[in-house]
Amino acid sequence: MSRFVRLAVIAAVPLLIASAPEPAAPKLDTAALADPGAFRQPLLSPDGQRLVARMFSNGQTGLAIAELGASGKLELIKLPTGQDLVGYRWAGDGRVLITLGGKVAWYGQGEKYITRMLVYDLASGAVKAVGPKVQGLRGDDVIWVDPAGQSLLMVSQPDQFHYPSVFRVNLGSGKATLEQGPYDNVWFWSADNQGNLRAGIGIQQYGWFVMYRRGGKGGFDKSPQVSWDADDNVGGWRLIFDSDDGYIVANRGGRDALYKYNFATRTLGEQVFASPTNDVSDYDYDTATGQLISASYTDDRDRIEWFEPKMKAMQATLDKTFGASRQAFVVSRNRDRSRMIVWAGSATDPGTYYLYEARSGALARLAKVADKVDRAGLSATRYVKYKARDGLEIPAYLTLPVGREAKALPLIVMPHGGPFGVRDKLHYDAEVQLLANRGYAVLQPNYRGSGGYGKEFDAKGEGQWGRAMQDDLDDGMDWAVAQGLADPKRVCLVGASYGGYAALWGATRNPERYRCAVSFAGVSDLKAQLDYSADFFLSKKSRRKFGNKVQGDKGFDLASVSPLMQVARLKVPVLVVHGDQDSTVPPKQTTQYDRALTAAGKPHETHIYADEGHGFDKAANQKDYMDRLEAFLTKYNPA
Repeated sequence: MSRFVRLAVIAAVPLLIASAPEPAAPKLDTAALADPGAFRQPLLSPDGQRLVARMFSNGQTGLAIAELGASGKLELIKLPTGQDLVGYRWAGDGRVLITLGGKVAWYGQGEKYITRMLVYDLASGAVKAVGPKVQGLRGDDVIWVDPAGQSLLMVSQPDQFHYPSVFRVNLGSGKATLEQGPYDNVWFWSADNQGNLRAGIGIQQYGWFVMYRRGGKGGFDKSPQVSWDADDNVGGWRLIFDSDDGYIVANRGGRDALYKYNFATRTLGEQVFASPTNDVSDYDYDTATGQLISASYTDDRDRIEWFEPKMKAMQATLDKTFGASRQAFVVSRNRDRSRMIVWAGSATDPGTYYLYEARSGALARLAKVADKVDRAGLSATRYVKYKARDGLEIPAYLTLPVGREAKALPLIVMPHGGPFGVRDKLHYDAEVQLLANRGYAVLQPNYRGSGGYGKEFDAKGEGQWGRAMQDDLDDGMDWAVAQGLADPKRVCLVGASYGGYAALWGATRNPERYRCAVSFAGVSDLKAQLDYSADFFLSKKSRRKFGNKVQGDKGFDLASVSPLMQVARLKVPVLVVHGDQDSTVPPKQTTQYDRALTAAGKPHETHIYADEGHGFDKAANQKDYMDRLEAFLTKYNPA
């Protein structure tokens, strides 16, 4: 809590632009890049006296609860091995809800990914399971938490074949009582701020409908079905206070925007906020008063629009204090907003968490993220755009190495995961920084189908896995070459998850373009992944809709764009790595591909990390991967 500083405007310093190249950056240590720092994602308790955060200790991920008073007491919660820490939140001031995820054998259907919720009582140290005794795959669908932390409402299925019910759970005893039985086709439920179950959303083949009631008792009225293609198609709906009114995210003009919504009459009201360029991604409001607090979106970088004058003024002061080179956001606040946690950072700064005291205006530094990384070795990232072959404008991020002329550089094309609803942003990325530090230009395209760019951009990605989405990556390479930035004979693909698939498929489809490819947790067999991913969807209709979005034309053969089935076409070396506990993309997607590569005599390297999932929890494994990545690229595409 040292280094208190007051929010202030930092004096402007003239920027001198020299014509000579910048001096070479110091070589970044992979151990430092792999170390996330001890402290991440802090959340303040409602009374502001404690915080809970991810804690990295001895290479393991756990939870820490810290008192912010004079005692500074720190309590560590050890988590079960082999399970993901999916999330956590406060339930009142004395309890923390913890969601864990992992793979289990599921009724003869092979391994499935499940989530389960626990509640940790700070006073007693007791841990209890949350929810009914019999639950389906998802066990963390909480729709309301009592501000006092005594109870919550949870949506739960007995298995993946039945519609969900709503249960009221006593967090002291752990007892779950049925609040609402299932309704045909209703998969989503919502409560008001008093904990009254008020609305449900039904999903059918050709559209959606609303189930609604005034107050917390009695039957529900059902609205007519609304087509999926309707301009008023909605999402992100939330009731406010105890009225019939709420807010909803609707796509009336081609982009998601925030609107008022009346649940009793099922009518979309006035538009409250819209970004001129991108989708609204989230919004927040005061559950006690119904007052709208903020809306968020991302254009070139994350943005927040505050509707409260005090918060708006505070954000302006934060922006001035940290300057244009860094972003600053409130990431958590207590009930009366007397205390807040602020994060400030950039692509060249992993960031620092501060505790902000509203009464004094003071910031106390809590912890630096990735504090061992030498900031002087980091490279700037900028937002660029280029035209795809069909004329679609593709946004992307470009990072150039420090100390090298931006001309004919070796290039790494790095597609993001997802792919739908996900996008790259202007933020610190340890892997990008490693590659730039070693002399590579790095291009991160937000190819068609990436999230946040509106309905039309999303639709252009439907049915385009391995096709137009892949073209966008090739076209990004051509743009970088045309700009004189990249050497067309020194280009490789590196990606994770869907990005790993795109890397493998790009190298297979276009060996004349790429010298090599690297896949972390990538998909090699699209049909097998679709069958496995079906378990993540609540209904058969939503599974089918996602499958159509991947496959497109029902007659299209997914094997024709699956690296596993097209191994014979591969002509360049590949590096494939995976965590053996990955529950998002099963590790057999890599082990089967490895066997096929070996049988076909293709040059490749494979490594499976023990006790890792769809990402790295252990810094030592992250470092090992970075070292393997660097060695592989040095061998096949030296900078």
